[in-house]
Amino acid sequence: MDPQWIQLIADLGFPIVVTFYLLHRIETKLNTLIESIVTLPDRLKI
Repeated sequence: MDPQWIQLIADLGFPIVVTFYLLHRIETKLNTLIESIVTLPDRLKI
């Protein structure tokens, strides 16, 4: 494991690190969802 991660866990605590990790993952998935919603009207045009 990267020493920076170990130091971050030691400084902030495990729950905070896990929360930031999950928020980062959710953010990338939300960006993909937003892009899909934005392009949806163009795809529905006949």
